[in-house]
Amino acid sequence: MAPIESKTTVAVSDEEEAVGQLDQGLPAWTVVFGAWCCLFCAFGWVNAIGIFQEHYQNNQLQSYSASSISWILSLEPFVLFATGIVIGRVFDNYGPKWLLLIGTCLHVFGIMMISISTEYYQFLLAQGICSPLGASFVFLSALSCTATWFEKRRALAFGIVSSGSSLGGVVFPSMLSRLLPSIGFGWSLRISGFIILTLLVTANLTVRSRIRNVPRPVKLNDYTSPFSELPFVLLVLASCCGFFAMFVPISYIVVEAQEDGVNGDLAGYLSTILNAASLPGRILPGYLGDKLGRFNVMIAMCSLSAIVILALWLPGTLLAPGSAAIYIVFSMLYGFASGAFVGMVPALLGQISPDVTKIGVRQGVLFTCISIASLTGSPIAGAILSRQNGTYWGLQVFSGAMMVASVFFFIAARAILAGLSIAKRV
Repeated sequence: MAPIESKTTVAVSDEEEAVGQLDQGLPAWTVVFGAWCCLFCAFGWVNAIGIFQEHYQNNQLQSYSASSISWILSLEPFVLFATGIVIGRVFDNYGPKWLLLIGTCLHVFGIMMISISTEYYQFLLAQGICSPLGASFVFLSALSCTATWFEKRRALAFGIVSSGSSLGGVVFPSMLSRLLPSIGFGWSLRISGFIILTLLVTANLTVRSRIRNVPRPVKLNDYTSPFSELPFVLLVLASCCGFFAMFVPISYIVVEAQEDGVNGDLAGYLSTILNAASLPGRILPGYLGDKLGRFNVMIAMCSLSAIVILALWLPGTLLAPGSAAIYIVFSMLYGFASGAFVGMVPALLGQISPDVTKIGVRQGVLFTCISIASLTGSPIAGAILSRQNGTYWGLQVFSGAMMVASVFFFIAARAILAGLSIAKRV
């Protein structure tokens, strides 16, 4: 692929030209640090939904079914992604400044309101809508800004940025699990809110776009034209299938381990192990992707995810259901393999996008499609679980099959871009 800057004329101010260029300089890597803070606070916070499911079932919302509670929590990743179709256009027109500021206020305000909520509708509004809406503003702004500063090292930059969500997925559940019994729900949420506020203030001071944003009228064609490009369509299908599969193990690994007789304390840490293992899974594939080809590395990581699900999780839990070793090894390998999704998908989108000034809209369209998979993947797996009277092999097959489909669509996209030769760096 030719470098993006050779395909389009990007308007940059004199100040921007002086302080940094693509792939290099302190300004570019400062943006990476600020974007890292954004993903730690946004996607990292969403990764803590498991701790809330258990807490609400036993405390504030114990009169509601587990399914009713799960709708509050499943709204978080849905809102985080679905609003991209609007936020992307706002970013392209006006840049990240106001999106970051408003997003910070909404995210922190939502968390503070969770801390004083007592009724179902209050949790729904604060945790299901307000907080993830603010998180989506900072999440999508961070990714879009990163795309404007990098081309040759884009996958590595996105890998470092997305590692923030992995570390957040380790820190927030671990912190909440220890704070909730000792200081209570309210102050546990407030401390989390203050940590997020501090990091997002840092992000507001460091995250900016390299390009000069020029307001354009909203046109339907801006949202539909990407679907006329076959590589974009295949990337959307591959990403949606991957996100159908990705959240299933994250949502059900802990409860399955507990039902199979694994020590309760150990089972509770499986999601932490998974998120910790995804940290190198975010950075290393990005580094290798810039060297060996981003589609090549993504295909390899998705293939590894499918193998781990279908050749380890499925047979391992059927043949040795109480084995803690199976769950630990699976969590480590799956966390590493699936970690590539958050960092590599935006890098792949940037690679097939000829005009960086429209990256916000294209990213918004992609993440809006992904949001549907994020919202429905785990409920579909839950319906399969109920249909099979509590046996887990059905949802494991569903997750593995979706990951195999993701591999197929990534291979198809690569073939459209560069043919079938496996020697090409794509």
